[in-house]
Amino acid sequence: MCVCATGQQKSDEGADSHTMRPKKVILCVDDNEQDLSVLKFMLETNGYRVLPALNGQEAVGIFAENLVDLVLTDFAMPQMNGDQLVSRLKQIGTHVPMILMGDPQKMAGLMHGADALLAKKTCSPQELLERIKVMSARKRGPRKGVQRVAPPVELAVAS
Repeated sequence: MCVCATGQQKSDEGADSHTMRPKKVILCVDDNEQDLSVLKFMLETNGYRVLPALNGQEAVGIFAENLVDLVLTDFAMPQMNGDQLVSRLKQIGTHVPMILMGDPQKMAGLMHGADALLAKKTCSPQELLERIKVMSARKRGPRKGVQRVAPPVELAVAS
């Protein structure tokens, strides 16, 4: 346990983000609470910090407010499917790798903005962990302290 400046006690779980190299942060999105819970548990027990979201809108909000190392999203979700979510998130942070999981037959023939497609039902936990490890290790653009969405730039015209 550690004591914060406010005097409240916090578990050591969050302490590593300030004292040691922080864990890789994965945004996991799935409308199925049970699948999301299992995925969160598996990733946390393998050393990742997980930010769970039950839908696309929630995921966009979390992504905009947090530095995320990787996005793992389900394809089949109501309101905003995984592919639509990836497109929205890529507008905010193009450098963040994104994995889309779902039924290969439902995803077939579509152009996806995701960096990887995985079959949700047949992908083993080991295969998923290996893919996450490789993709989150890539150096893919801006990190801490770098503005994520570049503002429009006006160039002066020489006369």
